[in-house]
This record gives sequence, structure tokens and C-alpha cells, in this order.
Amino acid sequence: MRKLGVGVVGLGRLGKIYALDLAHRVPNANLVAVADAQSDVASSFARENNVPNWYSDHRDLLADTAVDAVAVVTPTCTHKNVVVDVAEAGKAVFCEKPISLSLADARGMLQIVEQTAVLFQMGFMRRFDRGYLEAKRKIQAGCIGEPLVLNSISRDPFAPPLEFCDPTMSGGLFADMGIHDYDVARMFMGEIKSVYSVGGVLAYPEMESICDVDNATVSAYFESGALGTVQLSRNAVFGYDIRAEIWGTQGTLQVGYFRDTPVLLMTREGVSHDVVPNFIERFESAYLAQIQDFVNNVLENREPPITGADGVAALVVALAATKSFQEQRPVDIAEIRG
Repeated sequence: MRKLGVGVVGLGRLGKIYALDLAHRVPNANLVAVADAQSDVASSFARENNVPNWYSDHRDLLADTAVDAVAVVTPTCTHKNVVVDVAEAGKAVFCEKPISLSLADARGMLQIVEQTAVLFQMGFMRRFDRGYLEAKRKIQAGCIGEPLVLNSISRDPFAPPLEFCDPTMSGGLFADMGIHDYDVARMFMGEIKSVYSVGGVLAYPEMESICDVDNATVSAYFESGALGTVQLSRNAVFGYDIRAEIWGTQGTLQVGYFRDTPVLLMTREGVSHDVVPNFIERFESAYLAQIQDFVNNVLENREPPITGADGVAALVVALAATKSFQEQRPVDIAEIRG
């Protein structure tokens, strides 16, 4: 079996997930190098997982001749510089969402990708989840008629560290968290025409210090005339709550679940069950399927299913939602796209 030499740049909680999958669960990949700005993180991960090389600078990883492709899982504010370096080194690129913090940076990245002709794949793992995939198939098969209304929910059980929530680092609630919902909204309903956002600091007063919110709702109008809402929250104290509902002229689809294991406890006090703890338990198989797809696409020279254009389209909606909240008015997508 031909194997792809892959490097991972960024070993935060998500970067480690991709790296572990590449090291142990993707049969046609060799994790040959990792890089992280914290050298002790990179060295310990490499030692514990038999990765041949580790670096504290991603540019040193790119000089490693064993590296054919790179997964970029660094903070969003660094994506442009890292992706441009990877592309100019002639390596295939997997870039975790969001593509960048600004439309100018995103377009600059993709210009270099086009010039170098390297494969570029965006990371939107919900597109590889069995539930979201099956819902898309049923919509395409006409099972619910014409889709009319979308309700997409993303609720974390607790807030990440403030430095991650900071919009200057990750894009904040509307961009970093909501971008998955904008992407699946496009997948299910087509292009978004305009948005109107409301939000507030309701659960974590410290969010005010970084100028972000912890709860928000985004109302969307689609070019088809359909309607949508996106609900975002950092304080679903019971567990990780990711769901979607699509209403059509002939039926409704629901995606997602609360109960993590198929067990109900039934006593005199009532009926209870567990919940999904966090993102890795909910989307573990989707993350694996996504990075496996990237490896296959590079080895087989196939067009990736999620392109840079998809990353830009979702970012445009995120920027519109952010602008709508800041200026307290509806914002047309065309206004952001320019």
C-alpha cells in the first residue's frame, strides 16, 4: 500500500486528535513529523507516538523531505502565514476551519494555492458525520419535499479558555463556533442572502474583557427564499448539544441526539440517561473520516469535497453575522463579499 507522509502543525486539543488518527488509525498515512510552537509539546507527542521528527517551527517541518502533505491546526489568526508557507513548499494542505479571520487573508491564501497548484482541503467535520450525510441524501432524494426552514444548534457545555475565545485569535463565537452551522446551512439549503444577529454576555462576565459574547442567535434568509436560524451558546451545562432541524413542504428531518449511550435508568424518581460530554465523543468518527478522505484525495489526485471556496463562503457569512451584531442591523452577504 502506498502511504502518504503527513506532517501536523499545531498540537492543541484538535491537532492532537488529527495527529493521533494519522499515527494510528489511517492505514495509508505515515505521520512523519509534528510541529508546535511549544517545543515540549511537540517533542513529548513525537516520543509517545513514535513520530520520527518534531519541530518548534513549522518552516523546519516543511523542509523535511519525508513530508508530502500538511494538516494545519494552528490558531485561526496564523492560518494565512502557515498555509502560504505550506503551499509555497509544494505540499498538499488540509486547513482546519475557519479558513482565516479576514476575507483579504482568505483570498490571499487561495491565490497562492492556485499559483502553486497544490491540493487544498478545508476542515468541516460535520460534512463527514453520518447523521448530517444521511440528512443531505434524504433532502436530495426529495423525502421532505422542498426545504423551507433550517434550525441549526451549536451549544458547548462550558466556555473554552479566554485566549481561545478572543475574536482576534479564533474569530469568536460568531466565526469560530458558528462557522460549522453556516457551512451545513449551505449544504442543506443553498446560499445565504442576508443575516441578522443578536447576542450578549449572559453567562460568563469575563467575555466582556475580550469583546465577545457567550450566547447568540443568527437569523438567515436564503437566496431560495427559505429561512433559517443558528443558535450558539457556550453554557449548555448539561453537555454538548449539536443538532439541526430541516422543515420541508412534505416532512421534517432532525439530526443529532442528547443520549450518548443507549441506556435509560428508570426508577421511582423518574427516567434518566447520560448526555454527549463534548465534541470528540460526538464527532470522533467524523474527524477520522475527514482526515482519511484528505489522505485519499492527495494519493489519488482527486478534487477535495470541501474546497477553499467553501471556506470563504462560510467565512463571509461569519463576518456578516459579526457585523450585524456589532451594528445592530441586517447585513446582506453581498455587502461583505464586495
